[in-house]
Amino acid sequence: MHFTAENWQAVLLTLRLAGLTTLLLLVLCTPLAWWLAHTRSRWRAPISAVVALPLVLPPTVIGFYLLVLMGPQGPVGQLMQSMGLKLLPFTFNGLLIGSLVYSLPFAVQPLQRAFEALGRRPMEVAATLGAAPLDRFFSVAFPMARNGFLTAAVMTFAHTVGEFGVVLMLGGNIPGQTRVVSVQIYDHVEALEYTQAHWLAAGMLVFSFLVLLSIHLLQRPQSRT
Repeated sequence: MHFTAENWQAVLLTLRLAGLTTLLLLVLCTPLAWWLAHTRSRWRAPISAVVALPLVLPPTVIGFYLLVLMGPQGPVGQLMQSMGLKLLPFTFNGLLIGSLVYSLPFAVQPLQRAFEALGRRPMEVAATLGAAPLDRFFSVAFPMARNGFLTAAVMTFAHTVGEFGVVLMLGGNIPGQTRVVSVQIYDHVEALEYTQAHWLAAGMLVFSFLVLLSIHLLQRPQSRT
């Protein structure tokens, strides 16, 4: 048996983190992506830049500032303490918040591109037929942008699985709470346990290949139209 109990624990925690991050970002980012795809506001460019920041910032920078923000001296940390709540750093909930920030562009950008490709005409036709705004979105926009939602879900999930810098800075290395697969691999290498590191790393490699393959297959029908 090449997988130890700690390895399985890290895998399950990673899947839980990636699943929750994906679900929450799809819900939170859909209205944001819709707004970015259709607005002519002067705030569109600055907000798009903020959304894209995790693509260019080192993960340790994101993790550091989130740690400061949510730490005992930060505004969020002080608010939590005043409410008698536990501080978020080095907890699963803190890790989840860091993952939401870190994977934000991987949810927003595919949805935004899908909504932009949709155009205004289908929604205008639905409006002339008397469909309400929410009805127009779920009966027209959502089915037509399905590949965008699938791509966003796959990319967000995969990106969260591969996190390292943010989770190490914000979550630390607590077994069963914040020790995800990437941190577990790092621990194995530090302990010279290369066989264990190999099995986890090989699993990540196969997973990453399947993610890229699935995205290619999802986008291929769009390129033919």
